[in-house]
Amino acid sequence: MSENENRLIKCFASVFPSLGEEEIRAASDESSGTWDSLAGVTLAAVIQEEFSMEIGPEDLFKLNSFVAFKSYICRINPSGE
Repeated sequence: MSENENRLIKCFASVFPSLGEEEIRAASDESSGTWDSLAGVTLAAVIQEEFSMEIGPEDLFKLNSFVAFKSYICRINPSGE
């Protein structure tokens, strides 16, 4: 597991504390009953802080799953630092 993935899991766990690690990896706005628009914005804010990055508003609506966030972060921060 990459450093980026570990950090991302921690971000998701802080917003969705009831989900286990495997549930986090499979999480999406459709599969998680607690992922509403407020949770999505909170998650984006937590991830921006953790990764010292800014998520553009044009990208935010596409980031609707763990996999989508992971892919986005890997594009922005490929070294995992």
